[in-house]
Amino acid sequence: MAKLDYYEILGVQRTASEKELKVAFRGLAMKYHPDKNPDNSDAEVKFKEIGEAYDILKDEQKRAAYDQYGHAAFENGTGGGQSYGGGNASMHDIFEDLFGGSFGGGGGGAGGRQRQSGAQRGNDIPYKMEISLEEALTGKSATIEVPTAVACKTCDGSGAKKGTKPSNCKTCGGSGAVRTAQGFFTIERTCPTCEGRGQVITDPCNKCHGTGRVNKQRKLSVNIPAGVEDGTRIRLANEGEAGMMGGAAGDLYIFLSIQPHEFFQRDGADLFCKVPISMCKAALGGEIEVPMVDGGKTRVKIPEGVQSGKQFRLRGKGMPILRSRQTGDMYIQVEVETPQKLTKKQKELLRQFEDGCTDDNHPDTHGFFNQVKQFWDDIKLKD
Repeated sequence: MAKLDYYEILGVQRTASEKELKVAFRGLAMKYHPDKNPDNSDAEVKFKEIGEAYDILKDEQKRAAYDQYGHAAFENGTGGGQSYGGGNASMHDIFEDLFGGSFGGGGGGAGGRQRQSGAQRGNDIPYKMEISLEEALTGKSATIEVPTAVACKTCDGSGAKKGTKPSNCKTCGGSGAVRTAQGFFTIERTCPTCEGRGQVITDPCNKCHGTGRVNKQRKLSVNIPAGVEDGTRIRLANEGEAGMMGGAAGDLYIFLSIQPHEFFQRDGADLFCKVPISMCKAALGGEIEVPMVDGGKTRVKIPEGVQSGKQFRLRGKGMPILRSRQTGDMYIQVEVETPQKLTKKQKELLRQFEDGCTDDNHPDTHGFFNQVKQFWDDIKLKD
């Protein structure tokens, strides 16, 4: 079953501001919250859809990816991506962001279990990478250096001094949150003592000072497939920041940009190249030699009397289409160049040539000025 559009779920326009998203989410979340709809499975499903939509659209980077690729941006497919949050989004985190806490009920969810373990997932890391059009044509393997946080080897990522271990927080009893009743709802807020981890370290590791991770410059290998386009996203799972206190690592997202090329412009899988030709070549016809993006060359036949702007299509000479065996086309557009810095003899020859020309030699010019003459004659008749 196809997923609903996130903007439709929240009932907002695609141009909605951050404030409009918050207002829409707040109203819908209050309406469909399980505490207000006990034993209503439809409301529960709606509540999850609202949380998933807001989790994506409230984040500028995720929203930009969704606007460009739709739901495919967070599934196996576009750029090798997988869901940033989606069904795995923590409703506690979303309400924490919006209300400064969370509604009571359902405290035994994924967020609760994570707090009790003390572990926190590491952040995802964005990495911008620029490649040439030639590299996009053939694909490439590259080694990149990424500054990130890695698990501390001294304490094996626990954050506690070797031989010791974290203990449950006495303030929240290990839940990572404290609750207070406010009318109809129970408001759950992050525990100020353990900062939501549910555990505290009384004897921290000397190397990482209790975080379970240290900063390091990592070298990673990445394979760029042939046919990638500007803005393609590649996901390297678990290659982001190490988690806190032994938590799972985040992901690394590589965002590709293609360098401008000296000769070629790209539109999807098609390539376009403007080639200047002389006035004589345009009039008499002949052949020209044009470059290929792979460094090769090919010949293009120019017919007699070709006009500036004429395009010639070379089938299968464009870019490969990502994850397919198809290839785009290359288009050669000729631009007729008017000769400059003529000698006296050349000018005289051109005048003789012009004197010998008829209307058939320049049909567009003849037709245009005949229309202009008729236009002026019509104005005189009206006067």
